[in-house]
Amino acid sequence: MQLHPSCHAASSPDKTATIMASTGETVTFAQLDARSNQAAQLFRARGIGDGACIGLLMENSAAYFDIAWAAQRAGLYYVCISTKLSAGEADYILEDSGTRLLVVSAGLAPLARAIRDLRPELPMLLIGGIAEDFDSFEAAVADMPATPIPDEANGAEMLYSSGTTGRPKGVKPNRTPGPLNQGTGLTDLGQRLYGMDGDTIYLSPAPLYHAAPLRWSMTVHRFGGTVVVMDKYDPERALQLIEQHRVTHAQWVPTHFVRMLKLPEEVRTRYDLSSLKTVFHAAAPCPVPIKQAMLDWWGPIIHEYYAGTEANGFTAIGPQEWLDRPGSVGRSMWGEVKIVDDDDNVLPARKEGAIFFADGPKFSYHNDPEKTEQATNRHGWTTIGDVGWLDEDGYLYLTDRKSYMIISGGVNIYPQEIEDLLIAHPKVADAAVVSAPCEDFGEKVAAAIIPAEGIEPSEALAAELREYARENLSHVKTPKILDFVTELPRLPTGKLQKRLLRDKYWQKDAAAS
Repeated sequence: MQLHPSCHAASSPDKTATIMASTGETVTFAQLDARSNQAAQLFRARGIGDGACIGLLMENSAAYFDIAWAAQRAGLYYVCISTKLSAGEADYILEDSGTRLLVVSAGLAPLARAIRDLRPELPMLLIGGIAEDFDSFEAAVADMPATPIPDEANGAEMLYSSGTTGRPKGVKPNRTPGPLNQGTGLTDLGQRLYGMDGDTIYLSPAPLYHAAPLRWSMTVHRFGGTVVVMDKYDPERALQLIEQHRVTHAQWVPTHFVRMLKLPEEVRTRYDLSSLKTVFHAAAPCPVPIKQAMLDWWGPIIHEYYAGTEANGFTAIGPQEWLDRPGSVGRSMWGEVKIVDDDDNVLPARKEGAIFFADGPKFSYHNDPEKTEQATNRHGWTTIGDVGWLDEDGYLYLTDRKSYMIISGGVNIYPQEIEDLLIAHPKVADAAVVSAPCEDFGEKVAAAIIPAEGIEPSEALAAELREYARENLSHVKTPKILDFVTELPRLPTGKLQKRLLRDKYWQKDAAAS
């Protein structure tokens, strides 16, 4: 099987590789191949050789794939930077990664100027628009040949963790030797688990600077399928696009499901979703009632996997398996799952502990041997910091991240369980649970709630939610603080930046003392 856009450009040049949902812009495989060749030629002309690093600070666009595939075929590392970062945060990643050239969306020119003030020596090219104080990417590639560079080699994405508990950590994988058109771990999983092939029409609803949206979109391109890219997620618009483009596959996060399920019944049933063959979700634990409601709506086509940017392991579960084991994220496909205690001793089935992968792909954090060591135990097994347990058949269940744990009066409390319960309440649109300081018990449970559309915050609503929590959870897990907010520090992938929320409670306490 030929697994690279260049192969499909040769065999099916007019086939659509990418569709931008907001504008209808389409890019064929012939165009993607030519544009990525021109960009690769530009990188070489700028002296950016095999193994070097470029940066992408771009909003979702068809051009994102031009740059990513150019770097992939030029043997480069491409660092995809979140558009939500401050100039200082982006500058840290650029310095840490050794980025040689930054390609920036025109809409992010103000952020790029702030970065340039911090890093004036870094060359930048503006794409998708013109500004007097930036060189144009389009002008730079205009005269470049649309043919392959003579020294093509496999590049790789160098992605940074979301940094929810501190500085983001860069994961720089080993590049794959050999031809460009060979399979990858994701092409194997995409074909074996999800039935991906050249007829796949894939909806990508999340920012491409995140690991899963970028990796799965490029995997679909490898198969010769079509990627439909949303600029930003809107639940009804996603349903419209599935019907309009006859989408067959899509990757979601639990917050996408929650927002779709909160749509009025008449909206949810308005669209024809019969083209969907397989969808899958990851990035954060999905509340059992939410997953069950989605299966009731869409049928047994919803798969789930558990993995991280580090790619040190991968578990997967199909819809029927999940119905038999609600809440599980499946059995391991890469690496053997080990649940261990604080002394790295393996725990028995149904005993909660740190999740490690043994014999999985090795990884290290770029320029940070200390963090790499912290993620590796004495057996050589690696972790991304999550807590969970295994059943007797080796199915993994997630509890939460260890760093999010609340210790109240010596009792360990994991916020995820409380969040899952609150989000399932019909009057709640979103919820986050963190620790707040407590004079008597050290920490106490604090919940920040976004009310559902049409529901006004009130003392009566707070009382109703507390009573709901008390009826379903132990007393110690019931939120002692319940605040109504208009937004939460949630990344587009659905991950909560709990550090930001937690800091507000602890800083407020410090200021009061």
